[in-house]
Amino acid sequence: MRYFFRRHIPPFDRVLLVESGSRYLFDELFPDIYEIHGPDIQVDLVTCYAGLPKGFLESRGQVFRVTDYQGRQGRKRLYQLLAGRRHTVMGMICSGEPIMTKWKWVLAARTPAKVYVLNENGDYFWLDRSNWSTIRHFILFRAGLSGAGAVRTIARLALFPFTLLYLLLYAAAVHLRRKVTS
Repeated sequence: MRYFFRRHIPPFDRVLLVESGSRYLFDELFPDIYEIHGPDIQVDLVTCYAGLPKGFLESRGQVFRVTDYQGRQGRKRLYQLLAGRRHTVMGMICSGEPIMTKWKWVLAARTPAKVYVLNENGDYFWLDRSNWSTIRHFILFRAGLSGAGAVRTIARLALFPFTLLYLLLYAAAVHLRRKVTS
C-alpha cells in the first residue's frame, strides 16, 4: 500500500480494481473510467464472479479470478502476476457485503499502488492519512459503533462476559444437580 503517508495521487494509467461487492457497482464504473481517463488506460480486474461486468473491455485489461489461484502457491503466483503489472492505482469495493473481504485487504497491503475505497453509494475516498477522519468514521459505521446503534453495540460488548459466565454457571449447576440426584 504505497502512498498512504502522501496525498499525491499517481496517474490513472494502470488501474487494478477488486470486485469485492455487488456487481452493479462496477457495471456503472467501467464506462466512466474509460471515458474520463482516455484510451491508454489499462484496467485489470480481480473478481470471484463468473463473467465480466458491463463495460469491461478485455482488450484494455486482464481479468484475474480468485478461484484460479487456490492454496498458498496459487495466491503467491497471483501476487507475483499483479506485482508484474505495475499498477499505480487500486480500487476496491467496501459495501458492507462479506465478499472477498480477506482478498481485498491482502491485495491492498501487498499491491504497491495508491488505494481508493468505493462504497455502495458510489462514493469513494483515498486510503491515505489525509482522509484519516473519513476512514475512522467508515470503520466505526461498518462496526456498528456510530449513530443510534452505538450504545446498543457497546452495551452488548460490555455484557457479553457476564452473560457467558452466567450461562456457564447455569450449565454447571444443572449438570451437578443431575449427578447428585442420580
